[in-house]
Amino acid sequence: MSLLTPVLTADWGDATPWRLSSYAERGGYSALDMAFAMTPAEVVQLVKDSGLRGRGGAGFPTGTKWGFLPQLDPEHPKARYLVVNADESEPGTCKDIPMMLATPHTLVEGVILSSYAIGAHHAFIYVRGEVLHVIRRLRAAVQEAYAAGHLGTDIHGSGFDLDLVVHAGAGAYICGEETALLDSLEGYRGQPRLRPPFPAVAGLYASPTVINNAESIASVPGIVRHGADWFKAMGTEKSAGHGIFSLSGHVTRPGQYEAGLGITLRQLLELAGGVREGHELKFWTPGGSSTPILTAEHLDVPLDFESVGAAGSMLGTRALQIFDETTCVVRAVLRWSEFYKHESCGKCTPCREGTYWLVQVLRRLESGEGTEADLDLLLDQCDNIAGRSFCALGDGATSPVVSSILHFRDEFLAHLGGPHGGGCPFDPARSTLFAQEVVA
Repeated sequence: MSLLTPVLTADWGDATPWRLSSYAERGGYSALDMAFAMTPAEVVQLVKDSGLRGRGGAGFPTGTKWGFLPQLDPEHPKARYLVVNADESEPGTCKDIPMMLATPHTLVEGVILSSYAIGAHHAFIYVRGEVLHVIRRLRAAVQEAYAAGHLGTDIHGSGFDLDLVVHAGAGAYICGEETALLDSLEGYRGQPRLRPPFPAVAGLYASPTVINNAESIASVPGIVRHGADWFKAMGTEKSAGHGIFSLSGHVTRPGQYEAGLGITLRQLLELAGGVREGHELKFWTPGGSSTPILTAEHLDVPLDFESVGAAGSMLGTRALQIFDETTCVVRAVLRWSEFYKHESCGKCTPCREGTYWLVQVLRRLESGEGTEADLDLLLDQCDNIAGRSFCALGDGATSPVVSSILHFRDEFLAHLGGPHGGGCPFDPARSTLFAQEVVA
């Protein structure tokens, strides 16, 4: 039996999978009538029973999140909103963008089903502004859905109305944080909000709002069409279903591999042709650059939320960045830290100042001008950022720093010098000398 479980990616090989006609040939939008035959509460319960967990990083149960919305008051109805977070900006993450580019109607159908379940009549898909080609394709798919009667007034004669807007962001990483996304959607500067109140109570325009990742919402049509047991048959007991694993970096065949949660990196590398020829795995990220790095010792860790957590990292967005032995871990962590410093919104002091000073110390170490005490200084800085910043950006910025020192402390020390002076041992001028020192 194949390890791959193509569901969201099943149509990607078609000639024009983004067209409504192609999607309809594969049963597209058939789940709408099935859902309209149920009550909204029954659809919510179906998603709960499936065990679908958020595919955007945190892994929170999707159906449970929907259930946090306050009860509808028929006498004093208040608008409800569904917002799809498609602001895919995490370094290494590349699953939502190809999915929206190849099969945008899967997401559109998921939006209709999810909106019906939570009682929302207005929905938004928030996409990062740099991917203009994806935005155009999504908007074309939405137009096709309106023309076919899948969106608008009295959808399929059900009495359910829904308007869907594709909104282009302005390219800020912070807007991947759900409350910063809401501020951006309302026309304000994208910055995290103080919580409580949580979006389920006071989200978009101070109304009850559900915010879900694009892959999470795109998984709903399959669950409605095939049932909860079908979805739970894939993955593990606590991490059910299928997911798109994005392999990039030093791998023979990088790309998207859709499989049940619980597959291992060793198995994925076998499918991808292994690490590039003549080299071996050194370290990797299980869920993008904001998750603690793992090493070759973790090749057989099941890629599900619980197992990766037990190994000291996070499954995150399943962005598997592969690095071989030619990569300097200090330089890689420095580049990531520079990204987080640049993308910090500046609202809170721990993140704004902390990410700046992480970069300063890492630059000093990477250039060979630091001291061993700087490693303790880095860990102290991380301790003052993690858990103290306004949102998870600060926590994410510390993850690669702490984990790299844990697994590669000797490599940090190798930058500090020796008989041949300091600097990166992976620079051509020092690589031979460094190799001689290690052997000696």
